Amino acid sequence: MFVLAEMKHAVRIPPWNFNLKLTEAVVKELNKKLANTVMLNVGLCIMVFDIMKMEESYIIPGDGASHTKVHFRCVVFRPTIEEILVGKIKSSSREGVHVTLGFFDDIVIPPESLQHPSRFDEGEQLWVWEYETEDGKHDLFMDSGEEIRFRVTAETFTDTSPMMSPGGIPLKNDAASSSGATSDNETSKSMIPYLLTMEKAHNAVVFLMTGIHMDTGND
Repeated sequence: MFVLAEMKHAVRIPPWNFNLKLTEAVVKELNKKLANTVMLNVGLCIMVFDIMKMEESYIIPGDGASHTKVHFRCVVFRPTIEEILVGKIKSSSREGVHVTLGFFDDIVIPPESLQHPSRFDEGEQLWVWEYETEDGKHDLFMDSGEEIRFRVTAETFTDTSPMMSPGGIPLKNDAASSSGATSDNETSKSMIPYLLTMEKAHNAVVFLMTGIHMDTGND
């Protein structure tokens, strides 16, 4: 579920942090920038694990801060394919069952991926699995707080960085801008920077995250 990713980044240390040791100041700024952030083709960054190398610091004219190029390792949430994850049902809606991992909540099991046959109970606001037995159907409610297990089957990264024109003007970066009319659902899916497809029996789950670019040190 968690891996170590090697990265490098030029860290800006503001003057008010000059009283700290350089390593402490660097870790503080990196965690501020990376914590709970998705890195393209890397995963969800949790925290800095260690500093591997720091190059000489320098000051840019007109900027009182110091800048240091740092090579470091970061703890990243990126499940491997076929890995089993354990989560809890957070809530339910007509869109599906919403699941949390505790530190990450944007997980949805769409209705078509629930056990069949299933229905949404408007009164209870819960999904119900109509489980067939020799005695007939039994309603199994998917209650909030219940623990569930999932298997990762695929992952997809999408670059959501703003597109720039030659003159430096931001351009729209969505599917509708180039392919004509597009439904809101299709457009939102095309802008998901990190998507994990998972299954519980025959269930699929998607993780929605927001991401940025950073040099991961893979020259």
